[in-house]
Amino acid sequence: MFTGFCFMLLVMISKESLIYLQGKSVVCYMKAITSLSIFVSFALLFTACNTKSTKEKSPRIDHLDVNTVKGIRYTEVKRRFSNGLSFDTTGFQQQPSWIIQFKSKDTVLAYDPVQKIMQGFYLHHDHANVFNFAKEWFRFKLISKDSLVFQRLQVIKKEIAADIRSDVNMTFYADDYIKNKLKTTAEKLQRPSKADTVFIAEMVKKANKYPENRDSVFAGRQVATLFPRDNRITVERLSNIDKLNGITEAYDYLYPRYKLVIPDAYKDFAYEFNVIVDEKGKLQLSYFFTNLPEFKETRKKVLAGITSVYLQNLLIIKPGTTLGVPHASEITVAVTGRKTAK
Repeated sequence: MFTGFCFMLLVMISKESLIYLQGKSVVCYMKAITSLSIFVSFALLFTACNTKSTKEKSPRIDHLDVNTVKGIRYTEVKRRFSNGLSFDTTGFQQQPSWIIQFKSKDTVLAYDPVQKIMQGFYLHHDHANVFNFAKEWFRFKLISKDSLVFQRLQVIKKEIAADIRSDVNMTFYADDYIKNKLKTTAEKLQRPSKADTVFIAEMVKKANKYPENRDSVFAGRQVATLFPRDNRITVERLSNIDKLNGITEAYDYLYPRYKLVIPDAYKDFAYEFNVIVDEKGKLQLSYFFTNLPEFKETRKKVLAGITSVYLQNLLIIKPGTTLGVPHASEITVAVTGRKTAK
């Protein structure tokens, strides 16, 4: 109906223009200008009459209905980056661990491994398929009676971060589907994939070939461990976990730290520095900080001596491993030496 109105309007303008041209004596160049004006008017009107707003063309996105899967218990079986891997180049591993159940359209139950109960959380629908529960943000990508697929999102100041922190996909299978259709267990489904194994094998090859290069080594999923040979040194593994500030358990294997005390040192000293533990358990000095560049070489010699003389000889050292394969990795040591008073 609106298009018909536009056509009638164009016809009326055409007639008006013809009457004007016939009733006036105009020179050729004026006729050309008038004709061009009429053409432009036609084009603009056709565009206005036939163009629909973006809002009208964009399909309405309805969020997925969780009521269709109410009461079904799901276990997370895969957690991977968009490239299909559960590991990244730092050695960080995405580990599936969630167990959830939709109790109602606004309540989700999630398993609490500490209290060993299913705990209720409010399901907040933000927009489109973006939801929040248990202090985490997700984009719901698939909801069915057999499986769920969520994209974990990192939200900062009400904006979704467009980086690796939002590049995590979580796949859940219904417990009944795992047991009766797949006839397997969640533990077997949660194992690293063949692609993960190939990826880690390449990482290990590079790390062990160039252990002196910090950019080549990566964190062991099972960290390098240090044990005292005798009472000439004490060893304490330090923890970095601070959940209030977002520092999770992963930090403990990504950035392992040890406190070492040598009670019978040649002098009193206290240094914190990084060492690389190669695949055979041999130590070599890596990174250290000094705010006096002119003394950097002197400090380097001191720390290299502490590493080779004290740490290498006083410690039993097991290299870090990933998927059971030993490889070079980096750890931080805070070493205190105490000179025995005579």
